Amino acid sequence: MRVFVAGGSGAMGRRLVPRLVARGHEVTATTTSPGRLGMLSRLGATGVLMDGLDPASVGEAVARARPDAIVHQMTALSPEHIGKPDFRHPERFAAITNRLRTSGTDHLLAAAEAIGVTYVVAQSLANWPANRAAGPVTEDEPLVTEDLPPRLRIVSRPLRYLEEAVVMAGGAALRYGGFYGPGGGIEEQIDLVRKRRMPVIGGGAGYFSWVHIDDAADATVLAMEQRASGVFNIVDDEPAQVREWLPYLAECVGAKRPLRLPAWLVRPLAGEMGVAIMTQGRPFANAKARRELGWEPRYPSWREGFKEEAA
Repeated sequence: MRVFVAGGSGAMGRRLVPRLVARGHEVTATTTSPGRLGMLSRLGATGVLMDGLDPASVGEAVARARPDAIVHQMTALSPEHIGKPDFRHPERFAAITNRLRTSGTDHLLAAAEAIGVTYVVAQSLANWPANRAAGPVTEDEPLVTEDLPPRLRIVSRPLRYLEEAVVMAGGAALRYGGFYGPGGGIEEQIDLVRKRRMPVIGGGAGYFSWVHIDDAADATVLAMEQRASGVFNIVDDEPAQVREWLPYLAECVGAKRPLRLPAWLVRPLAGEMGVAIMTQGRPFANAKARRELGWEPRYPSWREGFKEEAA
């Protein structure tokens, strides 16, 4: 197929594009940076410049590529876009990404409709710090943003908008877990762990649902090739509380055991969002992705993946 990867030079795009090419697809991948066009070419794609927030730019790029499917991976969360993430002010560090998940999604869907593209798959997120007692989040459960702390609604409402828009158009929204692996971004956390600057907050009861970035890329290929529709949780088999995975990560990298600090002490630095993620996060279940996509992650547990990452 002809595949249009919007945001092809990002962390996921760099793992996804070579997989699509290896499976015989003709890939057009976008970037906002002229300096990354050469990298996309080396990955086997036709690189194009596109501003995901400019409807004319999106429409022109999609029309020129004339794809059979569109993969929406546009975010602006890398250090070059936002510098150091400031969880105290998600309205700042997530501002562009929020627009890419709302207006950017609208522009891609409009461009797809204009030239008759009937399939879109998009990136969502498996992170929901509310109602932990309700158990694992499945795809059948609506994500009610009113349950979240106010600061987190700033990030979560655009995700819900994206999911509803893409699924209504007949496509798939993939809720990726926390990435690790090549370019997955856990390197920054490892650096903080080594410096003992990433504590277990409160009781460390919040759950994280992890996924190796290559496993997430494989799931994306499967969803696209099968033209899957609906929402899918793309996470490993073992959601883990912070008090479990954070000391394990420290052990893997040969660091001292993380400090334990009360939430009230950390909140001025980590903000409402940071504390909520570390103390209230719910686990996500991956049974639907395994069953309907035939997805079998190479790293079913973060335990194996963290060991390899540390090595």
